[in-house]
Amino acid sequence: MNLILYTVKQEKQRIEYMLLKYQNELSSLPRGTISEKTVGDKTYYYLKYRDGKKVISQYVSKKKIENVRILVEKRRHIEVMVKSLQQEKAIADKVLGGMV
Repeated sequence: MNLILYTVKQEKQRIEYMLLKYQNELSSLPRGTISEKTVGDKTYYYLKYRDGKKVISQYVSKKKIENVRILVEKRRHIEVMVKSLQQEKAIADKVLGGMV
């Protein structure tokens, strides 16, 4: 097998491994965005996400809000990485054609 094709095949395997790893990690991270609601002089935090056509608002305590923010940002970062990896995989598939 040509060295370039072999390298592309190895890269495709790495991409598939990373996609699987990221998909598993995404399943444990919270979906949605953080919203704030001020009532009087108090601020309340909610994690909002869609479940089908419904929008779910889940209360998040002040003690947990920073941790939830970090997890939501981590999810966004991983989603961007997954999209990039899927594009790379499509290119690798195109290069390999029917050879794999």
